[in-house]
Amino acid sequence: MKAIVKRSTRVLLTPWRKSYQRRNGTTSLQPRHELPNDAWLGEVSKMLSEGKPYAIYVKGYSMRPFIEHTRDRVFLEKRDSYDVGDAVLAQIAPGHYVLHRIIEKHGENLVLQGDGNVRGVEHCRQQDVSGLVTQYIRPHRIIPADDPKLIRRIKLWRKLRPVRRYLLFIYKAIV
Repeated sequence: MKAIVKRSTRVLLTPWRKSYQRRNGTTSLQPRHELPNDAWLGEVSKMLSEGKPYAIYVKGYSMRPFIEHTRDRVFLEKRDSYDVGDAVLAQIAPGHYVLHRIIEKHGENLVLQGDGNVRGVEHCRQQDVSGLVTQYIRPHRIIPADDPKLIRRIKLWRKLRPVRRYLLFIYKAIV
């Protein structure tokens, strides 16, 4: 039954999916070499700590709808302080990095959650944060992280946490 609902929703939303793909581009089909996150993001973290900004392709679906798997890149920079609502690259366990948004801040302790996650949070300290997302790089445009329109969308998305599951179901059918 669930498969039938998914298939029929996908078919019904085809016009919106085609429009979305025209506007935002599709997943890149260019061949790329992928390294394991624990090795590669450790090196990225070292570069960021030296003050060198870095752009990375995003892997995973936990930041949907704002960042899409293998289509989008993010530009990271090291900062001294981070605020609620910032998307950050953080080490939550030795060798385990996540790119998630800060949802709560208690002094030096931060609570992180991906935009595409319905529940489940990660905890880290401020010194475990490697870098802050300053730009979202899509195939046809670059969106600064401090764009007022983007900030409004992020705030609205945070308020919609109780119904995220249903909104993400529709979004997955469109994409």
